Amino acid sequence: MKNSFFLFLLVFMMTISSFAQEESNEANYRIFDAKGNPASLDKILEAIAQTDVVFLGENHDDATAHALQLQIFKSVIEKYGKDRKVALSLEMFERDVQTVLNEYLNNLISENHFLLSSRPWNNYKQDYRPLVELAKTDKLSVIAANAPRRYVNMVSRGGRDTLNSLSPEAKKWLAPLPYNQASETYGNKFKALMGGSPESNMGLNKILDSQSLWDATMSYSIAQLLKKNKKSLVVHLNGAFHTENRLGTAEQLLKYRPKTKVLVITMRYEEDFTKFDKTKHENLGDFVILTDSKVPRSFKQS
Repeated sequence: MKNSFFLFLLVFMMTISSFAQEESNEANYRIFDAKGNPASLDKILEAIAQTDVVFLGENHDDATAHALQLQIFKSVIEKYGKDRKVALSLEMFERDVQTVLNEYLNNLISENHFLLSSRPWNNYKQDYRPLVELAKTDKLSVIAANAPRRYVNMVSRGGRDTLNSLSPEAKKWLAPLPYNQASETYGNKFKALMGGSPESNMGLNKILDSQSLWDATMSYSIAQLLKKNKKSLVVHLNGAFHTENRLGTAEQLLKYRPKTKVLVITMRYEEDFTKFDKTKHENLGDFVILTDSKVPRSFKQS
């Protein structure tokens, strides 16, 4: 009996410790609205009330942003989960592993087999697993939203028309073909970012088309869920560039579902995260969260 008590106490303390690690540290970030006015997590949650899809744009190695994503997702469930079907959508899983993901969420397979079969990102355990496990515990849908990388690579090498040679079964993992072109604004922004990179030798137009396949497929995945469950509230995680300035995935979603109410939250680390620089940060999102670049990265990018 005594040993059982101490075992319970140990597990309880480990749980409390784990929870504390997940909480974001307010000293490491500042929240602003699109114009640079100070804002807060409460303001974000208020805005979500009128929203169908919340885009959380990240730098993939930003530990503070990941903690905030978990905190926002928890708060969304607590505040809106009783009246709406909250769903988690992830760039980090590709559409052809949705069955595997569903099997894990429904306790049909072990986590080990789930990870062996779903091609998780190398930072899954520390950065995305907490959100998936929360969704699993609360029996929420999780969308494997992205296009399979092998098909994105096909486009970057041979152009968008190469997808026409895929089988009907393979095309199911993509946005309907022909998928939407990038907007001129997004294309110009993308080419300015990529210009001079080694990848640009393959041709920027092909690379832009591969990026647009990514955007279109993620937005189509979200639109499909909203079509099935019109009152759903989707929290979607993606690299910040995909949704900055309400472009990319955000604008593609409105092509599939024009009346969708979208909220874009862009997170990026800065050396002086307390200062909103309008030349860099204005209109990056409906809310912009600047995080402390001195906080250790959640993983080392290769």
